[in-house]
Amino acid sequence: MIGILSDSHDNLTRVREAIRLFNDAGCDLVIHAGDFVAPFTVDELRNLRAPVKAVFGNCDGERAGLAKAFEGLGEIRTAPLKFSHAGLRFLVCHLDAHVGRQVASKSFDVIVFGHTHKPLAERRDGVLLINPGEAGGWIRGKSTVALLDPAARTAEIITL
Repeated sequence: MIGILSDSHDNLTRVREAIRLFNDAGCDLVIHAGDFVAPFTVDELRNLRAPVKAVFGNCDGERAGLAKAFEGLGEIRTAPLKFSHAGLRFLVCHLDAHVGRQVASKSFDVIVFGHTHKPLAERRDGVLLINPGEAGGWIRGKSTVALLDPAARTAEIITL
């Protein structure tokens, strides 16, 4: 299983709930699609039993601090982040501006993005698109994350 979250916006209570869910699900990777906001949020991710791959979001102004907090945890970088895991080709970004073009390229099996705070898990032209919504829950009043089963190539949105 792969745990996916985005837009946590310093809501430590919800981040801790997501960590508990991902650990209980036996996730071997966690993806964060940006908008941690402060480095202290990253410190909570040290309680995961899986490495983290992440991109910076538009609200992540303290990038140097976030990068330092990420040391030994996994990888954080400016989007796009491209990698392979469990036989799938991933693209992770924060903004959804180029998602349509990336779907059309057929270069990825899974595209993960955030920013809109609207949960989405659907297949388009053979590509699995996942926006886990907002883990923080500040904008829409509902905290959500996603669990991806790479063997089945399916994702489920889960309310925290």
